[in-house]
Amino acid sequence: MKPEHLTHTFEPVFNKKSKILILGSFPSVKSRENEFYYGHPKNRFWKVLAQILDEDVPESIGEKKEFLLSHHIALWDVIASCDIEASSDSSIRNVTANDMNVILAKAPIEAIFTNGAKAHELYLKYCKKEGTPGPQKLPSTSPANAAWSLERLVKTWGESIKLV
Repeated sequence: MKPEHLTHTFEPVFNKKSKILILGSFPSVKSRENEFYYGHPKNRFWKVLAQILDEDVPESIGEKKEFLLSHHIALWDVIASCDIEASSDSSIRNVTANDMNVILAKAPIEAIFTNGAKAHELYLKYCKKEGTPGPQKLPSTSPANAAWSLERLVKTWGESIKLV
């Protein structure tokens, strides 16, 4: 498969009460089709957060936005555009990063979490600025991260997010 140069097409989710910022790398094929974050049915992102926060798993985009905002969580991706093959983080090249000040200048972010190693690596390379909270790398909720069970993800993510 040949890499395509793609641009992120949906907005970050946040408001002036957001305290936690969760960053992915770049939307998967399914997320791009659905025009919202973590759209692959096997991605465990929404299940993990729902279990941690003792809520039902949100289904629609509207429910997902309300779910995040009601828990003071902002959500975005590190990359604004890149060359990528399908949904493969390892194929990402020619990165243009999103400007994190879009959120950091408007919301009282206390903690930044990256969803997986690639998001963490890209954040440190392109986005980390003096005076911003250091990101904490969390294990990827992607179905490609089969070594991590849902229970293990919930435990690890929960220990970090509940501290904020």
